[in-house]
Amino acid sequence: MSNKVRIICFFYISLKKAFSSLDSYFFIGAKLKAFSPFRGCFILIIFPFILSGCKKKDSEPLLEDGKSTVIYDLAGDTGSAMGNNGEGKDKRDFKFFLFRLKDKKQIWLRNEVDSTQYLKTKDWDIAFTGPYNSELYINNGSYEFNPGFGGPATGTVVKVNKPYSEVDTAPSDEEFNQSNVNKIGWASDNEQNGWFYYSMNSHIMVAIKNRTYLIHLPDGKYAKLEILNAYQGNPPSVTDLNWPAPYYTFRYFVQENGSKDLRTR
Repeated sequence: MSNKVRIICFFYISLKKAFSSLDSYFFIGAKLKAFSPFRGCFILIIFPFILSGCKKKDSEPLLEDGKSTVIYDLAGDTGSAMGNNGEGKDKRDFKFFLFRLKDKKQIWLRNEVDSTQYLKTKDWDIAFTGPYNSELYINNGSYEFNPGFGGPATGTVVKVNKPYSEVDTAPSDEEFNQSNVNKIGWASDNEQNGWFYYSMNSHIMVAIKNRTYLIHLPDGKYAKLEILNAYQGNPPSVTDLNWPAPYYTFRYFVQENGSKDLRTR
């Protein structure tokens, strides 16, 4: 076998190793020192893979901060679909569910018995209702369109256009009481209270960045909430109408000592 063939074979085998282990990048580089004509080629071929790997890692949002609770891919009613979307799915209203922050409990309301047991109580904090469970309500018994209407809960919410990590304090009780935020769903512009934009062309939901919700919970504690995604895997962007949904990724922090300190940094 000629030296040229040996070099080509070595390069091919080493390149395969490079994809399986980052250490192999350095292994190949060391070996190729003996073949100076190939060093430039190696750098041109391998460098993009190293760079793209670093960029991907750096661009991923840091959700875990050591204090907040992060919920990944909480499945909503994945058995229903709107219009002709979702082959094999039911064409019906979406069943909705409740969520309790303190113990991450998801409560499905599948029938009248479930509704009677849970709705008019303080046993939940957020209701995920509407199409693809995208319309959220904080438990409040005084608002007639709230799922908890008629119950004892007095939860209220305030919207702020500020990154979640930079929200350090809950507003005054007066601001909570004067808030007009009721349903948190589709927002047609930045002034509305919703957590996502929706395109009538693509029919895709896009979470609004740097939008945080401050909550005075039914149990009197204060919390902050960020809804990040309704699509499985928390993808940075979605172009496929059939991407699995609803699978909710969101994070929140509840101040257990009763104060308004919501710092998570």
